[in-house]
Amino acid sequence: MLESLAMLKNKVPLVFVTALCLVLSGSLAQGQADKPPAGVSNYTRIDATFACAGATPVEAIPELKKGGFASIINFRMPDEQGANIEESKAMAAKVGLNYVHLPFRTPTTEIADAFVKAVTDPSNQPAFIHCGAANRAASMWLIKRLEVDKWDEGRAVKEAEALGMRSANLKEFALDYAKSRR
Repeated sequence: MLESLAMLKNKVPLVFVTALCLVLSGSLAQGQADKPPAGVSNYTRIDATFACAGATPVEAIPELKKGGFASIINFRMPDEQGANIEESKAMAAKVGLNYVHLPFRTPTTEIADAFVKAVTDPSNQPAFIHCGAANRAASMWLIKRLEVDKWDEGRAVKEAEALGMRSANLKEFALDYAKSRR
């Protein structure tokens, strides 16, 4: 038994060093994934399966694909300056990304239902969720956290605000939507 303890004592540093290297390499790799593509505003990598952002130029879409995303979920209206919906759809198709367009200025239950369906579809993950400034995207993300992930309201609101939710109306809609589903 003493011999086993001595062998273990000699292996612990090796195990520790190996584990530390794995953690550091994962952190470095995640740090690279956290970099926003050029021109993307208010970008936040939420976790391995989602990112939330504001305005996203067509030229950034190939970088999203290289970053490992499977889909783009876009809340921008076609008449918004710089939205370029048709060009974005075409570029997404060209590089092999699913493109889900759920445009709104004022959210509806139908938009929220379609978002929850899209964001929980495994073929859309990892998903890049965006609008013009991250306000709409973050409010829809709040719905996902409450409805799908079952987060408590305070934690979910805090995250949505950190992601860019500034509108009291969008926040109220998201909270009411989630409460109506419980």
